[in-house]
Amino acid sequence: MDAAFTAEQDGMRRTLREILAKRCGPDEVKAAVRTPDGYDRELWGQLARQVGLPGIAVAEEYGGVGCAPGDLALACEETGRALLPSPLFATAALAAPLVTALGSAAQRSALLPRLASGGLTAALAVPGPALSTALGLTADNTPGDWAGGGRAGGVQARRGERGGWRLYGEAVQVLDGHSADLLLVPAHAGGFARSRTLLFLVRGDAPGLVRSRQTALDETRPQACVQLRDVDAELLGRSGGSGDAGADGSGGRVLRALAATGRTAAAVLAAEAAGAAGQALDRTVEYVRTREQFGRAIGSFQAVKHRLADLYVQVQAARSAAYYAAWDPGQGGLALAQALEALRLTAGEAIQLHGGIGFTWEHDAHLYFKRAAADELLFGPAHRLRARAAHQAGLFGAGAPASASAHAPVPAHPLHPSEKAAV
Repeated sequence: MDAAFTAEQDGMRRTLREILAKRCGPDEVKAAVRTPDGYDRELWGQLARQVGLPGIAVAEEYGGVGCAPGDLALACEETGRALLPSPLFATAALAAPLVTALGSAAQRSALLPRLASGGLTAALAVPGPALSTALGLTADNTPGDWAGGGRAGGVQARRGERGGWRLYGEAVQVLDGHSADLLLVPAHAGGFARSRTLLFLVRGDAPGLVRSRQTALDETRPQACVQLRDVDAELLGRSGGSGDAGADGSGGRVLRALAATGRTAAAVLAAEAAGAAGQALDRTVEYVRTREQFGRAIGSFQAVKHRLADLYVQVQAARSAAYYAAWDPGQGGLALAQALEALRLTAGEAIQLHGGIGFTWEHDAHLYFKRAAADELLFGPAHRLRARAAHQAGLFGAGAPASASAHAPVPAHPLHPSEKAAV
């Protein structure tokens, strides 16, 4: 295995970094997130034209760059450094792979070129608190665990009078749901007895669709409340008969596609978090080199050096894990756990080492701290990601249920030999 980056990958990363350095500084980020869309549409168009960012992992036959998902992860390391507010993750890491995996030939031909060009943005309308489960990151994505299930809750689908589909229900904390041109909506069909989860396409301007942006801890990842009030929808994939649900008639094909998308998305998120942690560390190192106390730079004090050295080890470990996951997305969950932990520790120490100015809410360090906290809420926490990976590796035994392993209690301290004998 050759772990070195290719000339094309180095060129893409260099171009991205140059563009973002000019157009996506902290002030620009704060201005962009306060627009109605939550991101800079002009910058999004520039990244699509010059780098092909939305279509990096889309096949060339559909107008994409035709690279592997790992290349998208490498690009997201650069967007993570700048905390770029954009629909990139929702469009390129979630929607495009699902359309590729489940869409009919006509749907792929109609949607993928527009997604790859950046002219069409998309969002997966899964409630934020259930997103990690829906993608199979922290537990098995069985329908009842994340999509409402049964007679009520989540989004329900029913056949219309003319043979189409109508959706009704609500999803909250949907990433980029307020501005997406297209929504991919998982919904229950078949009633209580034959309930199965199918995936539907809903236009952003569909009658009966009501969207509102919600207040979020991390403004660089906008979230929305999406209400579907008897909205016309198109089934993603084959239509007619039991084929709606896939070969097993229970929506298993949709669940498998979501889990596969989750593995790639975890690798992308790991690279993004590693990039953010690296940038937070770089800015902190730069600050302690220039900030003087007692007549010398605070970075010259041994205690500060030790703290920065520990952070450097964390960031390098996260970066290595993210690169490995970019090559093998099956390791995405572990890499994401490592990266989220590194970002949380680095962002917290950045605030501490910036001293009094770092504790002001307006300081740039808080952008990284909010990203760290919000990502753990949406995609983690880290211990659940690791528990899921441990179960999949068989460390909990073949008979242990996946969902139970993620919630298993951890002993407060190891048992003493005498206690083991008593047990």
